[in-house]
Amino acid sequence: MPKQCDEIKSNYCFTNSDEKFLLQMRPELESCVDTFLDEFYKFIFKFEQSAEFLNDEKVIARHRGMIRQWYLDLFSGTYDISYFMKLYKIGEVHVRLGLPTHYVNAAFNFVRVFVLGCVQKKYQDDSNLTDRIKAVERIIDINLDVLTCSYREEELSRFLSLSKIEKGLLGFLKKVSSYFNYLLAGALVMVAFFAIGLFGYDVYLLVSGETNIEKGILTTLGSLLILWAAIELINDEMKHLRGGSFALEAFITLAIAALIRKILIYSLSSEHATDVLMYGLLVLCLSVSYRVISIKEKSSKKETH
Repeated sequence: MPKQCDEIKSNYCFTNSDEKFLLQMRPELESCVDTFLDEFYKFIFKFEQSAEFLNDEKVIARHRGMIRQWYLDLFSGTYDISYFMKLYKIGEVHVRLGLPTHYVNAAFNFVRVFVLGCVQKKYQDDSNLTDRIKAVERIIDINLDVLTCSYREEELSRFLSLSKIEKGLLGFLKKVSSYFNYLLAGALVMVAFFAIGLFGYDVYLLVSGETNIEKGILTTLGSLLILWAAIELINDEMKHLRGGSFALEAFITLAIAALIRKILIYSLSSEHATDVLMYGLLVLCLSVSYRVISIKEKSSKKETH
């Protein structure tokens, strides 16, 4: 581990001069610690999952004390094996809690901006301002590197603990899932083209006079509604391919659009009153399902704030 620590510092060109600069800045930057903590917690509570990890006053107070100490340690001037071990343990805690690396990276970006702002404000007339900024940049980058290393090692250990059969099956399922997702995206594009064709056909019937104006307008509007729902579904599927959640609401929206088109057509004839009623009940059931899913998603987001 000592050799590894030296290697990390060497890779970041972190020298004894950087250590001295950080130690010299400690008194000035220590005076900013309370402001830093206030702003830091305002920032992290914007994250969706912050309230899940910091769920009561005692936990917040304990966490605040640890963040305070970590901030002060940035300017301790001593960055030996014990310092790196503390960072690594912090990373392990984040891994056990399941804190996404995205939040860690975003938090470090906040720390970087805040600390550099303090340095520039307090040392704006200092001839060594550039060197001081470089020292801060390097120690923050080193901290982020060590913390994210815990995530990489955890992911690697989980993968290595699998048997050859499990690894092979996992790789196969990932490939199959990827292929089916792209197949679904392609099918949705075909649906969109068919919806365009349906719209064009409805317009043709309306213009050619093969259908009356009232029915032609309603069927054309229904076709446009289906096309709009299909485009929304394609957009949601693109988000899913990028790693987002599966958009069940978009599929429900498309089904509702198709049913509404039927209702618009059948509503012009008293002979299809029963059909209109059945389609209306289906739309109502789908709308309730859509509403329930939306409320559940909104409530889950609120719980994490």
